[in-house]
Amino acid sequence: MVKSSGVIPTIDLNKDSDKFLKQKIRETSEKWGCFMVINHGVSFSLMAEMKKTVRDLHERPCDVKRRNTDVLLGSGYKPRSEMTPFYESFGLFDMASPQVVNNFCDQLEASTDQREIILKYAKATDGLARDLARRLAESYGVVETHFYRDWPSQLRMNKYHLNPETIVELGVGLHTDPGFLTILQGDEDVPGLEVMDMSSGSFLPINTLPNTLFVNLGDMATVSLKNNVLIKI
Repeated sequence: MVKSSGVIPTIDLNKDSDKFLKQKIRETSEKWGCFMVINHGVSFSLMAEMKKTVRDLHERPCDVKRRNTDVLLGSGYKPRSEMTPFYESFGLFDMASPQVVNNFCDQLEASTDQREIILKYAKATDGLARDLARRLAESYGVVETHFYRDWPSQLRMNKYHLNPETIVELGVGLHTDPGFLTILQGDEDVPGLEVMDMSSGSFLPINTLPNTLFVNLGDMATVSLKNNVLIKI
């Protein structure tokens, strides 16, 4: 059964057989383009440790944060700007690669404990992303798994500089995600995430609950689902 958390459905990944989960993920993806997941395999303690680590890294001096560069334009550190005065973000191009993650930790002078947390979190969320991609692909009869196994998994760590006076401002502008899918760990203490209901054009709030993750289908998946077939790449 696909449960409702507010408006956006929540899927329990540990409740049904793989066959029924594939069908749920497909139906929810086609109807909503996003969903929440629980029992996703990323422990609550690891999620909390990752949040604390990200907060600590954002306290680094500006010259240290700017060391976060990567192989693709825009995949490294994004400081606050005139267009996004309340938003800054770290990034790395492929969290599936321990070498890439370790390079990131070297750049930011992460501690041994922080490095271990980031490596564990990257491995866990990358595994979840590939598992969801597999189930969605197999629900369309696509069994050639190479189409997602070789994809890089980008990781972004965002900070929003909002206060009671600016809480109604946009943290980051209206956008779609260019990739196949995005897994977001929100902050249950700071609301504000919204998605557009394409049937009405209205925005729906995403209420992040503890130990849940939000999954959003990106542009690559959206094109496939609109044609009711998952493209073989």
